[in-house]
Amino acid sequence: MDKRKKGSPTELRLMVVGSSGHSQFLLTNAILGREVFPKDITSISGSRKNTGELAGRRVAVINGPNIYDKGMSPPKREMELRRSKCLCIPGPHAFLVAFDMDKISPNDEKTQRMMKEHFGNHCLRNCMVLLASERNPDALLEDKLQKTDWHLRELIEKYGGRFHVYSKNWRDRSRDRELLQKIERMVASLGGGYFSSRTFQKAEDCVKKEERKLRKKRSAEIEKAWTEMEKRYIADELYHQKDAYTASVGAEIRAKAEMDNGWLRTSLVRGLGTGFVVGAVMGALVGSIEGPGGMVLYGIIGGAVGGSAGGTAQVAIKHMEDRVAPSARLNFNSIFINRFFTAARP
Repeated sequence: MDKRKKGSPTELRLMVVGSSGHSQFLLTNAILGREVFPKDITSISGSRKNTGELAGRRVAVINGPNIYDKGMSPPKREMELRRSKCLCIPGPHAFLVAFDMDKISPNDEKTQRMMKEHFGNHCLRNCMVLLASERNPDALLEDKLQKTDWHLRELIEKYGGRFHVYSKNWRDRSRDRELLQKIERMVASLGGGYFSSRTFQKAEDCVKKEERKLRKKRSAEIEKAWTEMEKRYIADELYHQKDAYTASVGAEIRAKAEMDNGWLRTSLVRGLGTGFVVGAVMGALVGSIEGPGGMVLYGIIGGAVGGSAGGTAQVAIKHMEDRVAPSARLNFNSIFINRFFTAARP
């Protein structure tokens, strides 16, 4: 059952959604005020999370691959959908659905249905439409759009009538405060909480479980660092250094758990299994021409090939982690310990 929970008052989690094109990447740049994605990018292969500020409010912006990407295999799409939820736990405060105001595609018309399939029937209540414009966006343009462009108005109404026009030039910061206020008003109208569902809860549970495993693996390392600190510092300074170290290690572990956990690994195994079954069936059909022996032989070959194809879509996990979020280690401990323990002793 979909539900809303009280979220952190300090950080807004914004899931940016696009069905095609590069509008969602332009929007991420516009929200964060920096070029996270190059201007010519039209799709990404893996989910990403970036943090920054919008009009002074801390935000986390989560991008998944375009939800209408025919070039992505079903196992890969399922894994990245799960990953985007893990990056957004315990749930997004808002889904920002990005369109190019000057060219709405047929895919864009299907976004509403696909969002309900991917995130739950009630996710549209947490949605706002964001329209990318080459023109100078302002309140007058939005008013004119509502009165004269019935096609866009009809699209916006599918998402509760909430919308905002933003500039394709991410350096234009003139409407940041207005966008933030619109998002905050929508969140407040829903009780001030974030969107959640059974799958978001599943993502949160799996991330926390992975965090516990990673923390246990590093417990000896953490204890050693604390012991060294106790030799170096006393009183308040010791507590300060321990807190800083613990917070940094915790953030590092959390980033790793969001990118790789049991839920995501399950989708990997499922992709391999599905590929094997489909490949085996197709191989057996081809082999039937050769008789019973051929069915067995080609079935085995087809299963191996199919399993490989099903898993190929998942193999990029490790490579994506290096590109999307800090790796599990980041050599943090060596940096941290060297910084504190090579200094001259008092």
